[in-house]
Amino acid sequence: MRGAWPGGPAGAATATARLVVAAPPELVWRRLTDWPAQTRWVPLTVVRRLPGPVGAVGERFSGRTGLGPLAFEDPMEVVSWRPPAEGRAGRCDLLKHGRLVRGGASIVVRGAGGGTSAVEWTESVSLVSAPLTRPFALPLRWATRLAFGRVLRAMAREVAAERA
Repeated sequence: MRGAWPGGPAGAATATARLVVAAPPELVWRRLTDWPAQTRWVPLTVVRRLPGPVGAVGERFSGRTGLGPLAFEDPMEVVSWRPPAEGRAGRCDLLKHGRLVRGGASIVVRGAGGGTSAVEWTESVSLVSAPLTRPFALPLRWATRLAFGRVLRAMAREVAAERA
């Protein structure tokens, strides 16, 4: 396994998005770790599962982001998997294996009381070359926080509509 999450590669742009969702942790976990469902929430991206395990360490998937020839693949692999349980947060760690984008992600879902969940999504992103990442670290961090905040809000709206 290349690299080790958490933390990501040296010099990576790291950002965290947080949100409280009006749904129990088990439902939020199922929704967030249904990787192809993220196609509905991530602009200009189609996520598909790759062959192998589902819902476990070793699960692989890839997001294709962009338009036409300006798109890139973002293949990922689940390197840790612990669904939430009574009194325990769930955590899924991902490692990015792309030719353009490297790094990792960590998704944590915990009960927040009253049938709600607190979600924390941390992404550590670097371009294939550290020298390319450094000048773009601040905009990458900003864009990452914005993008994953949007993903969490879209997921929360979908869960709320389903529960209504």
